[in-house]
Amino acid sequence: MRYFILALLPFLALFLQSTIFRTFSIHGAIPDMVLVLVVFYALFNGARKGMVYGVICGLLEDLYIGRFIGINSISKGIIAYIVGRLQVNVFKENFIVGVIGVIGGTLLNSVLLFILSLTSFEVFNLDHSIFVDMLYQGIYNTLIAIPIYVWYYRSSSRGLLREVGER
Repeated sequence: MRYFILALLPFLALFLQSTIFRTFSIHGAIPDMVLVLVVFYALFNGARKGMVYGVICGLLEDLYIGRFIGINSISKGIIAYIVGRLQVNVFKENFIVGVIGVIGGTLLNSVLLFILSLTSFEVFNLDHSIFVDMLYQGIYNTLIAIPIYVWYYRSSSRGLLREVGER
């Protein structure tokens, strides 16, 4: 059941961010729920598993968007690896850890997507709206991260996302 839910969550996240959250955008910015899920997964499962999950979820997002296949996959894989490496040193029971991870992940994701876009396209227009979108997306990701982290923590410790051998 755990793997079924972990496979279903990115699809649900993409559906929500392309329907409901697009309606409730903040200055045109929508949350990156896939990024939030990848950060939380890496936080609870470590660097290697997090990186694999990040690459798969990023590839799913790239295929769903239909442009520039691989950019989100690379970005989310790197972010998951970094968060997974840092997870040993944090107190996961505090939801602030998840919120800080999402804020850092959002900033790093924006920087990585910017760098990958610069290296991938001949013409790239840089204007201040990219930074404004990054700010609003960071705020939106932070707001949705709190309830999702509470659910994810409970589910990982004693719910459906718990490892089979854990008690």
